Amino acid sequence: MTDTTIDTGTRSIGDAIKPYVEPAPLAAFFLGISSGFPYAMIAATLTTRLAQDGIDKKTVTAFTLAFLVYNFKWLWAWIVDGVRLPVIGALGQRVSWLIVAGLLVVAAVANLAFADPKADIIWTAYAAILVGAAGATFDIVIDAYRIEILEPHQLGAGAGMSQYGWRIGSAGAAAVALVVAARYGWTAGYLACAAFALPAVLVGLVMGEPKRRVVEIKRRGVGEVFESIWKPFAEFFMRRGAILVLAFLLVHKIGDTLANLTFRLLFDDLKFSNDEIAFYDVAVGFWAYLIGIFIGGVVYAKLGLKRSVMLALILMAVSNLSFAGLAAAGHSNIGMAAAIGFENIASGYGGVVLVAYFSALCDLRFTAAQYALISAATSILGRLLTGTTAGGLIEGIGYVNFYLLTTVAALPGVLIYWWMMRTGVVDEAMGTAGAVSAESSAT
Repeated sequence: MTDTTIDTGTRSIGDAIKPYVEPAPLAAFFLGISSGFPYAMIAATLTTRLAQDGIDKKTVTAFTLAFLVYNFKWLWAWIVDGVRLPVIGALGQRVSWLIVAGLLVVAAVANLAFADPKADIIWTAYAAILVGAAGATFDIVIDAYRIEILEPHQLGAGAGMSQYGWRIGSAGAAAVALVVAARYGWTAGYLACAAFALPAVLVGLVMGEPKRRVVEIKRRGVGEVFESIWKPFAEFFMRRGAILVLAFLLVHKIGDTLANLTFRLLFDDLKFSNDEIAFYDVAVGFWAYLIGIFIGGVVYAKLGLKRSVMLALILMAVSNLSFAGLAAAGHSNIGMAAAIGFENIASGYGGVVLVAYFSALCDLRFTAAQYALISAATSILGRLLTGTTAGGLIEGIGYVNFYLLTTVAALPGVLIYWWMMRTGVVDEAMGTAGAVSAESSAT
């Protein structure tokens, strides 16, 4: 049986839209909702909360180090792949972990809700890290479940629906937190968002275990446990061009991450109110992101994987320039709408094609572990640089020069991917999740 890699860009627009209404991509939408909300609780929402409590910029940006927990989720992702939970495990490996991880996220968010940054900044930091750890574990299960319920031809649509859901979850939770906090305080705002964990749990209970899940070995002894830890990574690095792929994963999102995790600082310094932030950053950004996702699905179908990813990298780099323009313009609702709109369209489009590409890199025997490694690698450098240098850079060179710098920082990723296309590494490093049998491709 011969394998061929996914999508070369020959389908019609009608064929591209059809998978969006199939059960698996629809399930990916609800999984995305639950995946997005923990991120929002320690991203823009916490940044606004800390800024409004008078915490200095260096401390605020240091809190982005809480996101580094996501970047180390590959260390325990093998547990989600192979450790059967007692009692509840009878529901299935993925379903049982969806329930447990969802409960962990709810507990962690509730803990952060009762933290008071002004009274105890250390407790707040630990609480944010716990949300990151719980959210990362939830993501491990959600990503593996999503990839395994999608057929190869559904990866683009599934990525799009997942991104729709992620945006609704993150933007919805951010908006709920802002609006409730403005009226009843930040504790109530955070507690109100805990319900966003439910959609993923319900999807698991309704859809059941993924049919494409492949069990590599049954864990019976210490040797098998150690094999389950190293084998997913060994398989990935044995592929041709794996080191080049890893280099691309590490650097392609540095500029985007640096910029995105500092937007709320810019808005606060430009004296935008909570209501203005909720409308322009959350509402306008939300609809722009949805438009970008739709564009991503159509372009992915027409251009194919390789060219659509290259276009995404270019757009995401250029989008940072819009915030340099906003910083130069000052408090401008039109300027904020334009910057947020362009950035979210680019991010929405990029989210579809990049998630589809990252999903296709996985071997179905090690879905949770490999996708955890891949997704962690995509943002670790950007988050590390944001947490350690972003605040100082902004204070030293100003917002305009900072966002110009983030645009330049995105260029290495564009160049590496261009070289991967030129040398054939994009195709040759693909995993089984992105391959279809010759028989299937002929039907």
